[in-house]
Amino acid sequence: MAKRRITQETFDAAVRENMEEFEMDPDEALREAVEQFESQGVDLSCIVKAVPTLSLADSQEEQTHEVLQALESLRIGKDSAGVTADLKSFTEQCSLGFAQRYLAAQKDAYPVILSYCKKSMEEQEAALAALSALAALTDGQPDLLDAEGRQFLLDILKKYQADSSVTRVAISAVRHCCLKHEQNRQDFVKGGVLPLLTGAITQHGECAEMVKEGCATLRVMTFDDDVRVTFGHAHEHAKSIVLEHSGLKVLIEAAKAHLGNTSVLSELCATLSRLAVRNEFCQDICDMGGLKLMMTLLADSYESAELVRQVLSAIRAIAGNDDVKDAVVNAGGVQLIVIAMNRHMSNSAVCEQACACLSVLALRKPNNCTVIMENGGALAALQAMKTHTDVVNVQKQGCMVLRNLVARMRNFSQSILEMGAEALIAQALQNHQDCGDVGKAALRDLGCQVELRELWTGKHGSLTN
Repeated sequence: MAKRRITQETFDAAVRENMEEFEMDPDEALREAVEQFESQGVDLSCIVKAVPTLSLADSQEEQTHEVLQALESLRIGKDSAGVTADLKSFTEQCSLGFAQRYLAAQKDAYPVILSYCKKSMEEQEAALAALSALAALTDGQPDLLDAEGRQFLLDILKKYQADSSVTRVAISAVRHCCLKHEQNRQDFVKGGVLPLLTGAITQHGECAEMVKEGCATLRVMTFDDDVRVTFGHAHEHAKSIVLEHSGLKVLIEAAKAHLGNTSVLSELCATLSRLAVRNEFCQDICDMGGLKLMMTLLADSYESAELVRQVLSAIRAIAGNDDVKDAVVNAGGVQLIVIAMNRHMSNSAVCEQACACLSVLALRKPNNCTVIMENGGALAALQAMKTHTDVVNVQKQGCMVLRNLVARMRNFSQSILEMGAEALIAQALQNHQDCGDVGKAALRDLGCQVELRELWTGKHGSLTN
């Protein structure tokens, strides 16, 4: 059931009433108001949970929230130094949380901030301050962007290509406006944003924050996350990044400049996995040195769970190509994947990706199945299932590994059953409805008794009893 919502004014009035009528101190009044509304089932995610402070703006004493005080100062306008300070204050307030950004947007902050952005285009420091405010305001609110704002972002990306700080903040704003907004994505791509993104990563490849922001924004362009749209252009955008803008080469080259930076490498691997949408792209990543890079990262940086997870995700993506499967195995990938999984057995996300990798490597490849069995892959997958009984994706991927290992190599069934596979799969089936198909398929291929429900026989008959 949808939760009830209230306005900021209603919430602030309740806080004020607690202070004036019941003589509570500000903190107690705020806490009481929050508890009161939450107990009534009210959604407070868009409410600024703070006591309004005194504002002396315009010579009128009025209590209001700091984000609105900063916005009002911007509306009044001051000298350039004062405007920059107000923009920074507004940005800081918006960065505190979504509620502050939402309240500002409700009070028409977007046109005010965009007007400052347009006025400040010629001066670097002013442009940076205004852009930062725009990026902060649009975080989680992509619907705010209009055609004028989109054109401004494209123009400033072209104008300040040599300036990494302005470019990075502009790209951040683009990313915020494209997340969960398919139309904005398509409009930006039509406007020529992709070469600006890949160009920024190439031109400022030594700047870690720039590379991370550029990668994250490229990745968002390949998302299909807008529930309002039936069909998006995620696949087309990924193809365009690779074929028209040398995206794979740009990312792999950028990775070589940041081999010691796990956060940058995580972003790069995550983006590569989103671009491996065609068989030939998987092969290209391998041929350009991407696979070698991933193997090096798994061997040298296996202590970082987040980097391991993203590397495994990238390997999983490129191993959709049968030739790349063999290349991964021949490069010692199975051993590294099993080592990484055992090292991070308590991390469900790593276990999920590791099992998925082994599952893909085993698919239609009997020789690879032998390598996986010899290196303890089946045992590691079962241990992951045992460790994360409540995580459905680990259970599903674990079942997939076991099924793919024996689908063409029935001689492994006995060994896997002796490791306790049947009980763990049965437990997964009992705990997780989503494991039904893969779990039963695994039991069937392992030679266990399993009840397979016949969904439709193809015979004519009445739909009613």
